[in-house]
Amino acid sequence: MATLKELRDERLRKLDELKQLGINPYPAHVNRDHSLVEVVNNFEELNNKPVTVAGRIINIRKFGSIAFIVIKDAGGQLQLFLSADKVQELSSGDSQLGFGQLSLLDSGDFIEAYGQVVKTKTNEISVDVDKLRLLTKSLRPLPTKQDGFSNKEERFRRRYVDLNVNREVYDRFIRRSKFWQSTRDFLNKHDFIEINTPVLEHTTGGADATPFVTHMDALDQDFYLRISHELPLKRLLGGGYEKVFDIGPRFRNENYSDEHLPEHVAMEWYWAYADWRDGMKFMTEMYRHVINETFGTLKFKLGEFDVDLEKDWEEWDYAEVITKHYGISVYDCTLDQVKQALSDHKIEVEQTDNKARGIDKLWKNIRKDIAGPVWLINTPKFISPLSKVNNDNPNSTQRFQPVIAGSELGNGFSELNDPVDQLSRFVEQQQLRDSGDEEAMMLDIDFIEMLEYGVPPSCGWGYSERVFWVFEGVSAREGVPFPQLRQEIDETTRSIYPDIKI
Repeated sequence: MATLKELRDERLRKLDELKQLGINPYPAHVNRDHSLVEVVNNFEELNNKPVTVAGRIINIRKFGSIAFIVIKDAGGQLQLFLSADKVQELSSGDSQLGFGQLSLLDSGDFIEAYGQVVKTKTNEISVDVDKLRLLTKSLRPLPTKQDGFSNKEERFRRRYVDLNVNREVYDRFIRRSKFWQSTRDFLNKHDFIEINTPVLEHTTGGADATPFVTHMDALDQDFYLRISHELPLKRLLGGGYEKVFDIGPRFRNENYSDEHLPEHVAMEWYWAYADWRDGMKFMTEMYRHVINETFGTLKFKLGEFDVDLEKDWEEWDYAEVITKHYGISVYDCTLDQVKQALSDHKIEVEQTDNKARGIDKLWKNIRKDIAGPVWLINTPKFISPLSKVNNDNPNSTQRFQPVIAGSELGNGFSELNDPVDQLSRFVEQQQLRDSGDEEAMMLDIDFIEMLEYGVPPSCGWGYSERVFWVFEGVSAREGVPFPQLRQEIDETTRSIYPDIKI
């Protein structure tokens, strides 16, 4: 079996022969006037009419004076029928190939074909080719599933190959696009305004996460890559906007898991003169809209969970759930009691755990078995530093989080707009940070100043593409086109470019 280098060398030989014939193997202009799926779906209308199509070769068969080439584009595939007595001769100035040059083509090349739409004797919709142009000469053959292109690491590194070989992966990212487009459409329909906020921040906040740090030479200062869209969007509420949102990447310097990536896309919205109950009702409707637009259904089998978003969503009180499962009160327990509960249930206890971190671990141990949809409400104040407290229980907050298929798939609350209370909570978070909790929030004094000018009562919400990953049924790295990987150059590539330092 030929090696990749040998196959590449043969294609380089063909490339050189094409150039000697005066053919430009990489022309800029394409004459396509129909996609392949348009030809197939509109055969009755296009029968015996000329079309110009283009695509990547996936199969070539030649039998004496006739040949069949199957090409594909983004929408589908189509057969080309070529006859030696019909295909026009070589015309190098237009990258046009004659029948005699078919041997210079390979699977993976891109071509353009002009001819009449017909059906062959085997009833196959085809284009009876008059003119054939080379658009791109490929130098490496695409593998197939039969070739064993299934190693995850290899698929992630060469996702462009993965997308060609595995149609289900190609379709996944179309659905991912639909997920974000339907998110944007729903918010636009409800009069939210999309305003992009900075990725680089002096002080980052809005989530419990370790930030990435970079340096801006122009200002000679360190900046953080944002971990959330939250605080800049709230500043826009302070500036007079009433409904704002942003969709874009955020960065959290944490490890990979099936549910987390250091870089991922997220959306947050903020709504003046609304509270958490308004937000919960709005998001129940939004989830149903976005998921149905993306997947065409509201009923899913997600691993061991049966999930139906059409049914009424339950509401679970955070403190009641913890007490029911562990027999401790989140408001009155000690750190030692939390650590004992963690140990009793065989949950990892770390020396740096504080009460908030420990109780969060206890909750996550419960969460992993919840099918949902459930709204988790009344989260304790000490783990919700940006949320407004409940009037009937000042130890809990007006926070709401959806739990579906064992995951928290969003976060919302009545926004804290009391500058004195917010400063106090920031100070508590900064103390946790100073004592070694790198995920605790930073004290943002500019945000406090903004609150002192006045911000109306409001509700805020955020979710990430983890929502898509869960309903798509894939891990985080499977759910993005190009996950970060440790940089590696394989030995085959090194041998192909021996004179290049890589």
